[in-house]
Amino acid sequence: MSETNRDDATGHDRSERTEQNGRGGQEARAGREARAGRERPDGAPAREGPLAGIRVADLSRVLAGPYATMLLADLGAEVVKVEHPGRGDDTRAWGPPHAGGEAAYYLAVNRGKRSLAVDVKDPDGRAAVQELCARSDVVIQNFRPGVAERLGLGYGDVSERNPAVVYCSISGFGPEHTPADRPAFDVLVQAESGLMGITGEPDGPPSKVGVAMTDVLSGLNAAVAILGALLRARATGEGEHVEVSLINSALSGLVNIAQQALVTGAEPPRMGNAHSTVVPYQVFGTADADIVVAAGNDALFQRLCAVLERPDLADDPRFTGNPDRIRNRGALIPELEAELAARPAAEWLKLLTAAGVPAGQVRGPLDAVRSAQAAGDDVLVRVDHPTAGALDTVRAGFRLASGAPGGGGAPPLPPPLLGQHSREVLAELGVAEDGIAAMIGRGAVRQTDPEAGAAAGPTGPTGPTADSPNDDGRTDHR
Repeated sequence: MSETNRDDATGHDRSERTEQNGRGGQEARAGREARAGRERPDGAPAREGPLAGIRVADLSRVLAGPYATMLLADLGAEVVKVEHPGRGDDTRAWGPPHAGGEAAYYLAVNRGKRSLAVDVKDPDGRAAVQELCARSDVVIQNFRPGVAERLGLGYGDVSERNPAVVYCSISGFGPEHTPADRPAFDVLVQAESGLMGITGEPDGPPSKVGVAMTDVLSGLNAAVAILGALLRARATGEGEHVEVSLINSALSGLVNIAQQALVTGAEPPRMGNAHSTVVPYQVFGTADADIVVAAGNDALFQRLCAVLERPDLADDPRFTGNPDRIRNRGALIPELEAELAARPAAEWLKLLTAAGVPAGQVRGPLDAVRSAQAAGDDVLVRVDHPTAGALDTVRAGFRLASGAPGGGGAPPLPPPLLGQHSREVLAELGVAEDGIAAMIGRGAVRQTDPEAGAAAGPTGPTGPTADSPNDDGRTDHR
């Protein structure tokens, strides 16, 4: 940031803005109300939702941060995704598979956003992002320790101009971890957190969960904390610095298993597809497919025995209560396995469901989505993508009685092309057209025209190496 009192990107006087920020929350509320009511950039009516009018500057990349900001967008927030103009978010290159030239990984967590492709190492580009942060209600970033501060994008710099900002930092191991710059990947955190240690067959090696669960949990934790801080900021004008780490999110997500370890002072064993403290609660084979039976209490176990036509098991004192069944797991499970193997899965599921015993088929992800959709769960959100066309994405795991997340009749924005909205976002920030053209000309900004399929600005391969000169210092969480 220049030492002068002028902002090169906008020409606005900084002292003037500082004075305005000191006037309290009235002008911030007015800005939110104006944004909530205006027409969307794609020409559709303004989206509704509890976060309508809230602006989010998303400086994060890969999974945890983008997942959190997509949830905020689903609730009606305006999210500006800040990306490097040469390569964009790393996940754009994480394919195949692709749809319309975009990697499926990227498409999964970037619905509802606009893309500003700008080099934060360029002085004017950096000033524009600083201005975006000064005008946003929420800023979220996953830069490596110290990078945001060097760029003038740390909490101290942003909150000085924007005292009510909710600023969220996501890291692998937290701000006080030693060493401070330890790199983080989901698989590493799954190992370090104990999640991998409790996953897998009892007599087999530890195994990672099939999705980057520590990133997903971090995204959820970030969204929850941001919403709490926003509530206070709206009431008092007081901002907050939210710090989320993958390791803390993973440890918190161990819930009962972590508490079990603390209570016993011993490492919980791997249980495979069974449960350490509930029996029977696991996968069983049938004549044609695997199913899960979850008899979570004594009454459900009694019903299970009735469906299996095995009253002797229900009456056996070895299996009367759940503690008894845990102690005698080795005697009970083979009896259940033998009975369930005699009939097809569909037949058992019909009988068990009718009896009120929780049971379900083990499915692959595609089958699971199609099955849930067919059952009326409405799990898909269709967006009109500029290159992929009609694109189904998976809805968030919550609903609002007032309507679908995001609300209103307008569908959410599709995951944006790299730099699809650069010109309009920069113009909204007060950057003059000749300034925008100059930044595009020298490669500091990328603008992609979705109709022409052409990009103005830097082009070339994506996916940086660890020592790439284009690396802007953001942490990779896979």
